[in-house]
Amino acid sequence: MQTTTPVLYYVIGAIVVIAIVAIAIAVSRRNASARLQSRFGPEYERTVRERGDRATAERELVAREERVKRFHIEELPAGARERYTEEWRTVQTHFVDHPKTAIDEADHLVMNVMRDRGYPVDNFDQQVSDLSPDHPGVVQNYRTAHDIAMRSEDGDASTEDLRQAMVHYRALFTDLLGTGTKET
Repeated sequence: MQTTTPVLYYVIGAIVVIAIVAIAIAVSRRNASARLQSRFGPEYERTVRERGDRATAERELVAREERVKRFHIEELPAGARERYTEEWRTVQTHFVDHPKTAIDEADHLVMNVMRDRGYPVDNFDQQVSDLSPDHPGVVQNYRTAHDIAMRSEDGDASTEDLRQAMVHYRALFTDLLGTGTKET
């Protein structure tokens, strides 16, 4: 009986170690998920829904973070912010008489700000993906505004739709500008 006692202790010890490792892994995964949820906000849930499972979505979100870390994202100098703010006012003024044109101008202005900040602007889907780690609160605005702009090109957007697109572009523009103030 004495020879089985040390073996029993080893087995119990191994089980305890395995349990501790399993708990540590579970806690680590839960913390990683919580961090991603916090960082990406609504974009986290949208990506989970779109990908169909949490693990795949989380791998994608981590990959987005890693991609964006390689960029040289910079704040705009004060002079550039002022110039872009004035350009935005002009775009809004154009909306009154030429809403479709103003939507195109707003889209181009947002892309110019993104480019000047250091984001690539070659492909819309990639732009949204690249913006999501740093600007998760307004990424859906960008999607919605872009969708309305595409419908407008096909003649399928009402003036109210175009107004909503301007509101969405403004939210993204303001966030990208980094001023913390909302332009009217």
